[in-house]
Amino acid sequence: MTPVLKTERLEFTPYRTEDEGHFVALLRNEEVCHWMGQDMVPEADLRVAFRHILTDVYPTERFDVWGVWWQGTYIGHAELKKTGNVDGHELIVALAPDYWGQGIGTEAVHGLLRHAADLGLTEAYGMVGAGNTASLALCRRLGFRHVRDVVGEDGTVNRMVVISVPGT
Repeated sequence: MTPVLKTERLEFTPYRTEDEGHFVALLRNEEVCHWMGQDMVPEADLRVAFRHILTDVYPTERFDVWGVWWQGTYIGHAELKKTGNVDGHELIVALAPDYWGQGIGTEAVHGLLRHAADLGLTEAYGMVGAGNTASLALCRRLGFRHVRDVVGEDGTVNRMVVISVPGT
């Protein structure tokens, strides 16, 4: 079961039905989509994906996925799940632009890494758009190492990075 996680300022909670609007708004934000290296997904598809989290992902414990909250306000989305790119687990954090540049991304990754350690994982991966210099700098500061570049069918380049999970 996906646990509630807490850091100094953040609370990661499993999604509830009433969080659907927050999830859709975040993942329909053009800046968020751009820096996540994805096209704008139609709203109807995001609503289906959200319901899939509630009706399939959580009940079958496929992976951990949370809404990220700061002072009672939804500010982002996080996941820790097996990745299809390598034999390992991927950390995913997407924050609303109003919360960029405040150390929240660093704090969110640290929270996910603590959870990864609790699961006994020894390393975790991330995928960052090659042009996302702020997120790549964050990854370097945290100790992520470049593994390889992954080129999408449309020619976009993402950097696969890996970090050793502290405490394992």
